[in-house]
Amino acid sequence: MKITETQGRSVNGWLMLVVLLLVGVGIGYFFYLSIEAQSRWRCISASVVTLFWGVCCAGFFTLQPNMAGVLILFGNYTGTVRTAGFHWANPLLTKKKVSLRARNLNGDTIKVNDLRGNPIEIAAVIVWRVKDSAQAIFDVDDFEHYVGVQSESALRHLASAYPYDLSEDGELTLRGSMDEVSEALQQELQERVGKAGVEVEEARLSHLAYAPEIAGAMLQRQQAEAIVAARTRIVDGAVGMVEMALRRLDEDTNIELDDERKAAMVSNLLVVLCGDKAAQPVVNAGTLYT
Repeated sequence: MKITETQGRSVNGWLMLVVLLLVGVGIGYFFYLSIEAQSRWRCISASVVTLFWGVCCAGFFTLQPNMAGVLILFGNYTGTVRTAGFHWANPLLTKKKVSLRARNLNGDTIKVNDLRGNPIEIAAVIVWRVKDSAQAIFDVDDFEHYVGVQSESALRHLASAYPYDLSEDGELTLRGSMDEVSEALQQELQERVGKAGVEVEEARLSHLAYAPEIAGAMLQRQQAEAIVAARTRIVDGAVGMVEMALRRLDEDTNIELDDERKAAMVSNLLVVLCGDKAAQPVVNAGTLYT
């Protein structure tokens, strides 16, 4: 059965303290009169009143800012006090204090498989707080442990739903789509811990790497992909420069090159522009036709 938070009743502690002090003075005076009168029944009555007064003194409790006091009477939930300060409530009530402050959960690094079955290491930092104190106390056994277990479970499920790195255009990945992945993690975690009266304010990955057994191979693959991408960019730029050079030569009526010499020029330009080392010029002392 789901239990939601309701407002509990309490009395200003300072006001009740003054009242109990005055009652204590009155009880002391009543004791004095009972002893003077040497009345046995008066002494018994004063003892009972004193006992009741002592029980009432056990009803004081304090709350700091962003703290809540859950009030329980003989196993029944009677309400929650959220106002900071000095309070008094029924001394028979059990008062459980719950922190409403934001908390950090720095999860341990776990090893899981991503969408493509590659073993990876992943960890997350969760910022959460108790939103409903009644649910946190009564709907789960230990809400702090519950949040820790559900955080690990949500992180494992998230890691298996995305690939580590980009392999197709527009595909979300753990490494390349941090904002989207973090938002998905926060939403899934909120669905899991909502029954414990907990609100997840932020969830972000704090560690992400390939597992040691494949880290070396994956690093070589990433380096190869980077080299291919860089070479592709260089070739695209070189082809554009060659096309511009040929177009400029065609526009200039003073220079005429046949197809063979254009091909030779294109070959030389591509070698110079695409080479990974500085070109060594060769001075031709003859003519273009020797």
